[in-house]
Amino acid sequence: MISTVLVANRGEIACRVFRTCRELGIATVAVYSDADAGALHVREADVAVRLPGATPAETYLRGDLVVKAALAAGADAIHPGYGFLSERKEFAEAVTEAGLVWIGPPPAAIEAMASKTRAKELLGIPPLAARDVTEADLPVLVKAAAGGGGRGMRVVRELHALPAALAAASAEALSAFGDGEVFVEPYVEDGRHVEVQILADTHGTVWTLGTRDCSLQRRHQKVVEEAPAPDLPAELLDSLYAAAASAARSVGYTGAGTVEFLVAGGPHAAGSARAGGTPVAHFLEMNTRLQVEHPVTEEIHGIDLVALQLAVAEGAALPPEPPAPRGHAVEARLYAEDPAGGWTPQTGLLHAFDVPTGPGLRVDTGYASGDTVGVHYDAMLAKVVAQAPTRAEAIRKLAHALERARLHGPATNRDLLVASLRHPDFTDPDRLGTGFYERHLPALTEPPAGEEQAAVAAALAAAATGRSRFGGGWRNVRSQDELRTYAGHATHEVRYRPTRDGGHEVTAPPGIRAVSVAPDRVSLEVDAVVRHFDVARYGDTVFVGRHRLTAAPRFPDPREQTAPGSLLAPMPGSVVRVAEGLAVGDRVEAGQPLLWLEAMKMEHRVVAPASGTLTALHAAPGRQVEVGALLAVVRPAETADVPTEAQEEDSL
Repeated sequence: MISTVLVANRGEIACRVFRTCRELGIATVAVYSDADAGALHVREADVAVRLPGATPAETYLRGDLVVKAALAAGADAIHPGYGFLSERKEFAEAVTEAGLVWIGPPPAAIEAMASKTRAKELLGIPPLAARDVTEADLPVLVKAAAGGGGRGMRVVRELHALPAALAAASAEALSAFGDGEVFVEPYVEDGRHVEVQILADTHGTVWTLGTRDCSLQRRHQKVVEEAPAPDLPAELLDSLYAAAASAARSVGYTGAGTVEFLVAGGPHAAGSARAGGTPVAHFLEMNTRLQVEHPVTEEIHGIDLVALQLAVAEGAALPPEPPAPRGHAVEARLYAEDPAGGWTPQTGLLHAFDVPTGPGLRVDTGYASGDTVGVHYDAMLAKVVAQAPTRAEAIRKLAHALERARLHGPATNRDLLVASLRHPDFTDPDRLGTGFYERHLPALTEPPAGEEQAAVAAALAAAATGRSRFGGGWRNVRSQDELRTYAGHATHEVRYRPTRDGGHEVTAPPGIRAVSVAPDRVSLEVDAVVRHFDVARYGDTVFVGRHRLTAAPRFPDPREQTAPGSLLAPMPGSVVRVAEGLAVGDRVEAGQPLLWLEAMKMEHRVVAPASGTLTALHAAPGRQVEVGALLAVVRPAETADVPTEAQEEDSL
């Protein structure tokens, strides 16, 4: 019997495994980097072992250090979670060679399926050779053979772009997974991403635990998942289950795993169900680990996949058949990111982090109020899951829970998730497809209604505290209007005056009446409807319900002004590379890639905003930058001959 488990991971998956271990009476060990010294998974473990360093390469990807940590802490088993070392054959071998129990599939099965190219060959699906790609094959997808999470993937629609896509995908894959192998496969436009959860024991039993639909993706990373995948024909389901079970048996698989497919025939394809076509499934890969989206399968089957992983690792036999599914479950990944700004990750202090839980609502997270979202790791804050008898009820419950969450800190994708869940192309299963965000992102990132009223609530709440720093300040003449200005998606000037009864009269914007005012809660009446606003202030930042506002200073800080053509870091992270040969004085063209930033498992390309001359370059590979840091300056062609201070500064 396993007595102590070390989780070779961090964040929400470590906390999730610890939860099951506690319920089973198993002691827990965490590993942590210097950047994670105060993280929630460290606080929740019985014992924690430091891995010196901050980056994944120095810490969580060092299998030798993780094994030493397990032995030092007295663990007798290691659970890899997902990501990092979870699909490294060498790590699984090192764990067993150290006399520890490996809570995962056999190393040989990992090796067989870890490479997407070898997995396809094993199943008789040879990948398309890059040299053989023709115009008739387009579009194609260049894809990393190892790893996952959307890294090392490029869509190619024009043949001349293929060599550059191969090079970029290979470089990204090598950086992320230590393996630069890439391959090419047909790119299915707007298909459905469907996967089958499997669980196998050492006695020959293989469960297929239904399907999941993971079609809502950004940058090839899943955002919303659900189980079961809705409205798939019975014959297609049977073929998916048979293929998944066959893949598991072909490599002697044990433990939890996922077989992924892309179902052609999305809402805008000729083979779509709506057009009367028959969907066709293409094998993508087999993930030899637990998936991020495993909670939706757990919720509808009433099982604990981590507990079953532990039981299989101890040699227990599964029952002949899995539990029957009930109802529907939907999961949304809550990220610290800016969807409207190119999905750039966000960092900072989580002043308040409170997502509703209760019957049919589950939150898996690695953060709590007071924690800081850093630059080194994935930007996912939590997985929020709703379960209900029907798909429509589960969607409604999840959207409502996200709306009511208190998220005071970095910008998040919460509003995007709510809008996505309520969009007709999601609520109607016939219209699901991986092109969802390509088609609808501008509309989905429209700011939520009510920001103007939120600004009024912020102004009145600030007035109730007696503080004058949040805006333009108090007027000396009490009968005149007082002014406070707030910036959100738009700038709002709020004017009001105190009344004789101690209340407040709002004079601008018009049509708003203050019903009650307190420092942390304001009630306003608009068109005979009274709405309540919870207000929280952190310095000059104010959170009013779902709205984030910034109090405008009376006088701008001249130090914050930047030269025309300045390129500022859109996110905190590290410079991974600079365009080859790029130097100050070079002529650059609009849209030309200049440098690449990486943070939280995402790579962001910084391009020239206009054609002109590069007059300053403050970026070098390996340099850590904060959001807003000056990276380079491109002077437009018509002003490139005008000297600037930036031209005189030394490049770093």
